[in-house]
Amino acid sequence: MDQKGRLVYSTDGGWHAPQAGAKRSPQGRPAAPPDDGTIRVARERRRAGVVTAVTGLPAKDAETLGKELKRLCGAGGTVKDGRLEIQGDHRDRIVAFFEARGLRVKRVGG
Repeated sequence: MDQKGRLVYSTDGGWHAPQAGAKRSPQGRPAAPPDDGTIRVARERRRAGVVTAVTGLPAKDAETLGKELKRLCGAGGTVKDGRLEIQGDHRDRIVAFFEARGLRVKRVGG
């Protein structure tokens, strides 16, 4: 199976169907991050460039935190479904921002 969930031919002589119950978002990421109280900061590559994605934010604070982080990083961004996306690679600044406030934060990916 390729990254878009289509059937692909395998070298072991057969076709492989998508796994049952595997839920993925339209971008190919897992559907929802774990809800364990940890804020996760990741870097993602897009066609237009690099985006810093922040998940695990409290839903009520996502808009206000988004405005603060965009101002801190000097970049544009958006909040979609409780997920904050900031244009560019600003993982270090964002992790330091949350650590200074005493929140649990984890840097995800490479």
